[in-house]
Amino acid sequence: MRRSVVRISAPGAGQDDGGGRFWGSGFFIAPGRVLTCAHVVAMGGGGVLEGGVAFDVTDWRERTLRGRVVLALPPPRPGARPPDRWPLPDLALVEVEDAADAECLWLSDRSAVVPAPVALYGWSRETGELGWRYGTGTAAGGDGSGGAMLLRGEIPVAGCSGGPVVDTGRGAVIGVSKGRGEGTAGLAVPVTALRAVANERPGRERLHALVRAHDRYHLRHYRAIGAGRSWTGLQKQLRGPVGGFAPVLRTQLFARLAELTQPAGPGEVMTLVDEVKSRVLQDPYQPGVEHDPRTWREGVGLLYDLRDGTVDRAERVGGPPRDLELEAVLLYAARVAAAVSRLGHAADAKPLSGLADWLVIQADEVQEAVRKDIHRLLHGGSAGSAEPDRRPAGDKVSLDKVRFGAVESEEDGGRARADVLVEIDPTMYGDLYPWRIKLLGENNRVTPLCDDVRGVPRAALRETLREPIAEALRQSDVGEHLAALQVVLPRELFDEPVASWRLTPPGAGDDSFDPHALPLGQRRVVVVRDRRRRDHPAFPEWHTRWRGAGRGPMTAVRLRDEVPVPGHAARRKESRNAAYARFLETDPSAVPVYCGPVSHGPGATALEAALTAGHAVVIWRCCTGEHDDCEEFHEQASRLVCEATTVEGLHRRLRSLRIRCADPEAPDEDARWAQSIALLMDSPEDPGLAPPPLTAPGPRPGEGA
Repeated sequence: MRRSVVRISAPGAGQDDGGGRFWGSGFFIAPGRVLTCAHVVAMGGGGVLEGGVAFDVTDWRERTLRGRVVLALPPPRPGARPPDRWPLPDLALVEVEDAADAECLWLSDRSAVVPAPVALYGWSRETGELGWRYGTGTAAGGDGSGGAMLLRGEIPVAGCSGGPVVDTGRGAVIGVSKGRGEGTAGLAVPVTALRAVANERPGRERLHALVRAHDRYHLRHYRAIGAGRSWTGLQKQLRGPVGGFAPVLRTQLFARLAELTQPAGPGEVMTLVDEVKSRVLQDPYQPGVEHDPRTWREGVGLLYDLRDGTVDRAERVGGPPRDLELEAVLLYAARVAAAVSRLGHAADAKPLSGLADWLVIQADEVQEAVRKDIHRLLHGGSAGSAEPDRRPAGDKVSLDKVRFGAVESEEDGGRARADVLVEIDPTMYGDLYPWRIKLLGENNRVTPLCDDVRGVPRAALRETLREPIAEALRQSDVGEHLAALQVVLPRELFDEPVASWRLTPPGAGDDSFDPHALPLGQRRVVVVRDRRRRDHPAFPEWHTRWRGAGRGPMTAVRLRDEVPVPGHAARRKESRNAAYARFLETDPSAVPVYCGPVSHGPGATALEAALTAGHAVVIWRCCTGEHDDCEEFHEQASRLVCEATTVEGLHRRLRSLRIRCADPEAPDEDARWAQSIALLMDSPEDPGLAPPPLTAPGPRPGEGA
């Protein structure tokens, strides 16, 4: 351990750390790369933190090397002074010159890293002379989402900040020491917080390069010294003589996965993990918590502990036990190979071939059904294809570009892992709107992600929900298949322009044509759903009209039949009962359209009648400004509905209209009628939405009474 942990000091203080020039500890996670806390290097000021000023890094040989910060989380604001208390995740990555021979620690690949027995290591001068310190305890809190990890036990003294927190039961680093609490309590940052690096594209490439260097190192190190001082050897000792996905196999597989093109987001990893768990466990798979993996290796970490809390059916009935974790991991690796092969990148050809050869050999150890699944994924074919008795000549495997996510090599467009559901409830306490975000997966699987039961004012909804929505979409997108955004709103919020919301902070990316900075409705499906109807069972008219819109052909009907030309100065006011009677007589596939807002005024009255009559698809303009093109809107909207034929045909056309009429340089005059266009698409068949919790009003955590 001591060979990997370093002390970090002010420039020129490496051999003389007195006078407050010693800052803290860190540890090597890849050749030439040290991980520490951002608040440790922030002691050198903004120049150090921003990478412009080098500082001293002293290794176990008492060599003083030059280090520079290449990444700080969260990044410092330009020109801002480092805060006294650094916010989470409080991590910094340091590039160290002339340290290619450093021994590196093993980073955990698990998402759920606690509870665990731990040991903490680092340097401190609290007891007098600067020296090496360590302590033992238990990591008892933290869920892997980037929040702090709570430590209890013999926690090291000040100065060990930035040092490793090691799971002594599994032989892996699960955190970085952050500081001490009261008594024997301490805080650490879970290593899973490094995922935040990958939230932007340049950061994703940096994270993948770091993981690649880490996994290459550990395979090379194990091959060089065997089970001696290697982490693979230590993990073998801790695991004992049991079967399954052994540490040596893990080291080999991680190094092979690291050579491949990495996933663009967690949805790509979790899609494969979900499918493998469903295949291997056989019983319907319902994840208890959502994970946020950013590399292929993290998907493995969600599979190789299937024995934790899981008893195989064969063992329950007295049959031969199946090695669940090995089956799951090998099947997952084969699906990864098929997914990467489908991308067609030339740089993946050689590592894919090597991975396939390795998988064919390892698959000899698993049951026949799983071995055949692996073979079909590597070679293509169908469920009825015969498996060859022996491997191809020369042990070479030809990877077909098959659709990952299914064993069959059918041509299929694929799909996102889930839709993202944003539920906003009516105000409960004053002007505050409670909200929840969930994932809607296949087989009516609903997974809650985050919520705020007290709520926020309407003016704060967009900014409050920006990052939670971005996180949910990252977990749902799979390659080129983007998740839809379904926003369940109380009717007074129907004119909130959710299709124009962005995932980037205000002002960010305004000068660049970046797909990640585009308004949501210009890139993916964005639909509104009705919160009020969710409080009651779906009624027959609702089902009838939803099926009608799905079958088509759709036709358009005016939401208010007295809409004049131009504008909205109505000649007469249609009563709610008259509108309801009219909507009941329309064809089941009819779509009400309206050139104006529907959250208040005559539009709200007409919409209430349409929803009561069961209409599940409605198109309107959520703008409130003056305009005189309503007749054109209704003509164009009617043409849009007829050309779309069914409700599924609307999405691509709406996205194109939003892009064309939003061009700041040359807006398309033929699309100007569609400015602020909104779509309600409210299925009665989706999983029921939970009613808002009954929570007494009161201060938020940390606020005064």
